[in-house]
Amino acid sequence: MQHFSSDGVDIAYRDEGEGEPILLIHGFASNSAVNWRSTGWIDTLLGAGRRVVAMDVRGHGASEKLRDSADYALPLMAGDAANLIDHLGLGRVDVMGYSMGGRIATVLALEHPEKVRALVIGGMGLAMVEGIGGEEKIVQALEADSIDDATSEVGRGYRKFAELTRSDLPALAACMTAQRALISKERLAGLNVPTLVAIGTKDAVAGSAQGLAALIPGAEYLDIPGRDHMLATGDKVFKAGVLDFLARRP
Repeated sequence: MQHFSSDGVDIAYRDEGEGEPILLIHGFASNSAVNWRSTGWIDTLLGAGRRVVAMDVRGHGASEKLRDSADYALPLMAGDAANLIDHLGLGRVDVMGYSMGGRIATVLALEHPEKVRALVIGGMGLAMVEGIGGEEKIVQALEADSIDDATSEVGRGYRKFAELTRSDLPALAACMTAQRALISKERLAGLNVPTLVAIGTKDAVAGSAQGLAALIPGAEYLDIPGRDHMLATGDKVFKAGVLDFLARRP
């Protein structure tokens, strides 16, 4: 992986292939390898003739681990993505984010619209506006001495995934604390890029894909049949739908 400084924060990223660029932003407690490489996304996009840039967001993967929740405000995380686009001289790019990455990608499109050609929001629907709920229990589980000390099933699930991805638990706890911030309906109404919202039909985390798409002018939505929040990530319906959307976008 390569690295660059985003306003003093070390950010790691992958840059592969040639063609029209697409920036990939992974979900909470994940990284570019888990979210995009192991699911076949990077190979799929390379096979479609795209240049693929996949970042490890701050606090995750090979990027710098910060322990203050203020460092994980969505505008700062979106700013890292904007800085990476500038660092690589990409101009405007298609952007796809999954779960927390979908929130980051949305704020990127809202605050830096000149850098975003089209937006794909995966694994994040109306929860972007209404919240996922249970964030305090997730933070408690991440801060606990052991997974056995986690007091909720949801918290244990996040702790288990964080341990599987060998994540920095204090950094993730700080990040989750900041992720309670919501994006208002009024802000989404000002989103002015082609947008696709894609969510598994068994996803109990993301909220409604159709509901979020209805708040974004001209947005489309894609149901990923029979998939939950985790298994939707690499689903073939998701991939085919995104490739079709990108082929049709202006």
